[in-house]
Amino acid sequence: MRGVKKHGIHEVHASMKKPTALLTLLVLAGAPAFAAQLLTLNKGDHICYLGNALADRMQHHGFLETFIHAKFPDDELVFRNLAASGDEVATWHRSENFGSRDDWLTKTKADVIFAFYGFNESFQGKDGLDKFKKDLDQFLKDRRANNYSGRGAPRVVLFSPIAGEKINDPDLPDPTANNARLKLYTDAMAEVARINSVPFVDLFSVSQRLYAQAAQQGRPLTFNTFMLTEAGNKALAPEIFRALFNAAPPAGNLEKLRAAVLDKNEQWHARYRTVDGYNVYGGRSKLEFPSAGKESPMISNRQVMQEEMTQRDVMTANRDKRIWAVAKGGDLKVADSNLPPVESFESNKIDVSPYLDPQEAIQHMTLAKGCRVNLFASEEQFPELAKPVQMAFDTRGRLWVAVWPNYPERTPTSKTGDSLLIFEDTNGDGKADKVIHFLDGLNCPTGFQFYKDGVLVMQAPDLWFVRDTNGDDRADGKERVLMGMDSADSHHTANSMVLDPGGATYLSDGVFHRTQVETADGPIRNTDACIYRFEPRTYRFERYVPFGFANPHGRVFDYWGTDIITDATGNNSYFAPAFSGHLDYPAKHAHLKEFWERPSRPCAGTGLIYSRHFPEDFQGNFLDCNVIGFQGIFRVKVSEDGSGIKGESVEDLVKSDDPNFRPTAVDVAPDGSIYFLDWSNQLIGHMQHHIRDPNRDHAHGRIYRITYEGRPLLKPEKIDGQPVDKLLDLLKEPENNVRTRAKIELGKHSAGEVIPALKKWTAKLDARDPQYEHHMLEALWLHQWMNVVDEDLLKRELRSPDYRARAAATRVLCYWRDRIKDPLALLEAQAKDDSPRVRIEAVRACSFFKTAKAAEVALAVLDKEADPNKPDYYIKYCLDETMKQLDKFTK
Repeated sequence: MRGVKKHGIHEVHASMKKPTALLTLLVLAGAPAFAAQLLTLNKGDHICYLGNALADRMQHHGFLETFIHAKFPDDELVFRNLAASGDEVATWHRSENFGSRDDWLTKTKADVIFAFYGFNESFQGKDGLDKFKKDLDQFLKDRRANNYSGRGAPRVVLFSPIAGEKINDPDLPDPTANNARLKLYTDAMAEVARINSVPFVDLFSVSQRLYAQAAQQGRPLTFNTFMLTEAGNKALAPEIFRALFNAAPPAGNLEKLRAAVLDKNEQWHARYRTVDGYNVYGGRSKLEFPSAGKESPMISNRQVMQEEMTQRDVMTANRDKRIWAVAKGGDLKVADSNLPPVESFESNKIDVSPYLDPQEAIQHMTLAKGCRVNLFASEEQFPELAKPVQMAFDTRGRLWVAVWPNYPERTPTSKTGDSLLIFEDTNGDGKADKVIHFLDGLNCPTGFQFYKDGVLVMQAPDLWFVRDTNGDDRADGKERVLMGMDSADSHHTANSMVLDPGGATYLSDGVFHRTQVETADGPIRNTDACIYRFEPRTYRFERYVPFGFANPHGRVFDYWGTDIITDATGNNSYFAPAFSGHLDYPAKHAHLKEFWERPSRPCAGTGLIYSRHFPEDFQGNFLDCNVIGFQGIFRVKVSEDGSGIKGESVEDLVKSDDPNFRPTAVDVAPDGSIYFLDWSNQLIGHMQHHIRDPNRDHAHGRIYRITYEGRPLLKPEKIDGQPVDKLLDLLKEPENNVRTRAKIELGKHSAGEVIPALKKWTAKLDARDPQYEHHMLEALWLHQWMNVVDEDLLKRELRSPDYRARAAATRVLCYWRDRIKDPLALLEAQAKDDSPRVRIEAVRACSFFKTAKAAEVALAVLDKEADPNKPDYYIKYCLDETMKQLDKFTK
């Protein structure tokens, strides 16, 4: 071949335009499957990542960046990651005033752009190819028409998506169909890159080779078929390096250098993906407050928060310098002594009430008749108990609490982060005497929930799965299992995480948010508020209730699986089955009436009482934590109302005249008592005071415990480490808390162990037991929890003599619809059921289909109405929303 230099197995063609910078690699048979071009870096180059979660995750592992610094130690390179889960070449889904792609490339002075696209776009299939190629061509031309750094047009390297990995796990999807699309889009990218003379790296082909090698060792490189683990990025980084530089990556122990890279990346991530962006650069950043009294100059959120962002920029740059020093074989202590100042100011609220002693605060509480309260824990005994935001009891009966002392978010110079704590009452006196720091160094841990042998922790923009692998009660392993949950307002970040009876958990967004999450079924996007449903076992993620919430806080499921959702700002609580049907993005559900006329607002959290320690009239009561005006926990009697429910206020569970009393969460304990958190804060809300108002408290927090006089506490059930048959018997318990924790423990076992034992358990159940139908429903829910479809059991529950079981089974049918034979035929029978509760679940389920037949099934619900022209309120609402979704399939 003419004009070719021989370099081992690679044949390298001289570039057409910049022979000193770019070369085209041709790969011989049997070599790594790259068709890439060589990249030359110049001293001081700024290299910016753009693109989807593949690029986003690289900053948290740091292998490629470490290799490049090690290879070019004297070049003092600067890396900035601008990628975000869900990004596409023609999509930039960000909260208000975040800044455009070009704005950030200019700010980071991009000389080189690593562009990772094609994964999210590929879900448009063949029909989307032409648009994708057009968009990609325009993207390349636009980038190269700019001079972001002042040193000329950026050099762009285009990377294909990786392939999906086939993992031997029945809970994960087969990536074959996705890979067929990904191959089409990889080829399209290669074509557009060639036309534009842009270097292109085919990661699709090389990832398939890496997967094959990993499979031989029984070690997958992804955890969900499409997102690389740390091991996956460790395997991929050398291949990318070889493609870029036509050389092997540097050898030797590079962990010190990688640690320096990760430290810098953590600082940059905190800056680029800052929490509370709506107050940093968005609409509320413009809010102004007196800086030192009524007549003093005004100071805005933006002024102070932008000064903090400047500090983060400097801190990131300081860590660049350490990377350069380590890359050269030395080191540099990062002192951060060069940070610019942040303006200080006085509070706009000086008439605050002093904090009461935690024990004294009890004297200011009024409790429901028969109830008494004691202090379980406070900041006095446990200084780390500051700003508790969510709690849950684990399978050992211990109380886990997410604390947020850095509320509303960490400052750049904060030394101690937020935490996930474990409180223990070792002597059974109803008071904590031990605390364990399970996970520290967090920033705004607004929600968490248990799963298998670990815990899901909301750490926006990501949801982490965190485990303790050596049994010391301290986190030592984590995986970002969801990426792209927005946090434009930390008040509105995913919170109140709860498990439904079938094992899914629920996340949320408030207004101002722009979330986009990558899934094996395509990107899920939302604008403003929404509730999301996430199955941690299968990684399925979807919009659950797209609605005009302001700020959802509070999600609960009753004994039969009916859920209530609360919007915090207005303390508006809703019968969730009516508005949790599917709508294609960007549609939102219409206005829905509240199930209960709340006396006050806002609400920080909700709960339900199922505990034999309390009298019968407490059972099933809805609990609503209110933090302004009325400061206490409302108690609501819930009853049937046609196809839905209605609420009636009864005697409040607890209220206080302490102006700093702020109950944020409430739950039933293993012994049947009721625990609640007290945020304990003088200031409440973001709009009323500066985001950095000095009176925002960082030191107080209490946990209280309510019992009922004259009634024995329950004996806490042993759950942790119990055998499967013992755990199955706990599914008979009346307390939701016990049954849920039993299923969490069962989730640690394989389906192959649990399901056969479950079949034996159901066979031994006594059909004369008054709770028999609920026990059988629990068996169905446990199948759902373990992701095992049992069509016969489902059909049995769909025809259960108890309408509540039939309704719950209809919900399960909805989520098994792609694995059940003729699901619409089953729904047709449910739509004609005698119970309106069953019928509304059938209508809701129809919204998830994409056929005209589904619309026919949904409309059949009117045949059972006494007056089809004036149907039940909730059925009419749900039918209207379902038809709004299905209308496109009927034309």
